[in-house]
Amino acid sequence: MEGMSGPHVIRGSVSLPEAELVWRFTRSSGPGGQHVNTTDTAVELRFDLARTEALPEVWKQRALERLAARLSDGVVTVRASEHRSQWRNRETAAVRLAALLAEATAPPPRPRRPTRIPRGINERRLREKKQRAQTKRGRSPKDWD
Repeated sequence: MEGMSGPHVIRGSVSLPEAELVWRFTRSSGPGGQHVNTTDTAVELRFDLARTEALPEVWKQRALERLAARLSDGVVTVRASEHRSQWRNRETAAVRLAALLAEATAPPPRPRRPTRIPRGINERRLREKKQRAQTKRGRSPKDWD
């Protein structure tokens, strides 16, 4: 595809393979005057995640799990129609797809190791709490009768 600004990197040395991207163009809705009625500026980009060989197998399984709600027969679809130019919408869709795949293939966060609150901090908190209660108690009249 000529004119596109280079490969869209997912992470590291892995990028979106141009051969596996399926583009579809339709008329965009919204403002634009007569121009919008004659040109196909809206872009739909489809990527077959289930059958791709471009992603490592571990990444592919992770992405299939995380994007399960967005997939249709293993294919992820991204739409872009906010620009009046088809070329800019193509760029937007490709960047959006790369970002989506980068997020979906990211390794899971390390599990949190719970830590104990040091005794001194807890004691200081309770001491300050008692002191604050004492201050407030001193502000009120002694008998309400």
